[in-house]
Amino acid sequence: MHQGFPGQYIHILRALEALGGHQLVGLGIEESEEVLPSGMHYFRYRLARGNQPGIHPWVQDIESKVLRAEACARAASQLKQKGFTPDLICGHPGWGELLFLRDVWPQVPLLTYQEFFYNTRGFDYDFDPELQGEPDWAGCARLRMKTTNQLVNLEASSWCVTPTQFQRSSYPAAWHDRISVIHDGIDTDKACPSKDPKAVTLADGTVLSPGQKIVTFVNRRLEPYRGCHTMIRAIPHLQQLIPDAQLLIVGETSGVSYGAACPDGEWKDKFLAEIEGQYDPSCVHFAGKVPYEQFIPILQLSQAHVYLTYPFVLSWSLLEAMSCGCAVVGSATAPVQEVIRDRHNGLLVDFFAPQQLAQAIAELLSERKLAQELGEAARATMLQHFRLANCVQRQLALMELVASGSIGALN
Repeated sequence: MHQGFPGQYIHILRALEALGGHQLVGLGIEESEEVLPSGMHYFRYRLARGNQPGIHPWVQDIESKVLRAEACARAASQLKQKGFTPDLICGHPGWGELLFLRDVWPQVPLLTYQEFFYNTRGFDYDFDPELQGEPDWAGCARLRMKTTNQLVNLEASSWCVTPTQFQRSSYPAAWHDRISVIHDGIDTDKACPSKDPKAVTLADGTVLSPGQKIVTFVNRRLEPYRGCHTMIRAIPHLQQLIPDAQLLIVGETSGVSYGAACPDGEWKDKFLAEIEGQYDPSCVHFAGKVPYEQFIPILQLSQAHVYLTYPFVLSWSLLEAMSCGCAVVGSATAPVQEVIRDRHNGLLVDFFAPQQLAQAIAELLSERKLAQELGEAARATMLQHFRLANCVQRQLALMELVASGSIGALN
């Protein structure tokens, strides 16, 4: 079960299909963008109505999730009436759909994918004093209400899984013993170094070639949660140190995926305005969203890759960059520190220090032996801990344990 089916489950589904002997049934609200296993039955559900006009804004979030949960449960009930009872339900509860599935199938174990728990203190919500300010009680109250869905799903779960130790740490301590840490896995065969990287032509005609001092910075969207302000503010310092550095910024430049929208226009434009006249824009390339078949060749060209984040969910882009053997400069924030040790498999800098960031990038561009060593160690980290086949096997083993009742409990 995943609103945007199959979401994180695509590799598990393919592995189960390869094993044979399984009946695979999916529930979701969107048309699947992935090619699903040939024997898979995928059912989409529809919402019966939208939000009630005039509802208190603090409960609108849980109402939205109840509406999705109702639609999902009705679809599940129809499957049950046709004689289908699963051995195990796996699902992402983030949008609410799982809330009532245990009421449709009370005796079926439920394994939930727990991504991140909302906290008012100590994580992403109060991290950036400049842009977030001191949280007020009303904002905290609204965020606390958003945990309603999460807490109900934790209570309903037989067992839970999350990708990283940091993500597990975001949940209330009472639940930690029922959350296994297993990453979804990185395809280290596709995301790999190239001995002979090829030139890449961007949509605007810019050509990036092997041997150029290419610095990469990747966000889904350029926003403060992923450090766009620190990266942009570092540009003048970097160009003073390495004038011929080519900075390639990948990601959509409008809207936000996480956190607040820019109060005046777009975040990219706000922070570029700060450095206007202080940098050479011809060496800064905004590529927008790029297809995956171009994304990996871009990483293979990169001589220094930058990844910055609030204390929030770790992006796959960092792990894929490490798998490609990139020399990484990362923020010294908890999710990054889980995978990068300073001067072992990357460099770590203060999230809020543009000049320090520029100096670290310049060091990698100048000290190519160091960059190579860090890149090789980054690749080794991915092979040891994040290889897709190994992670999928661990996921399957956990599913077997939960389905058999060896761990977890029916609530």
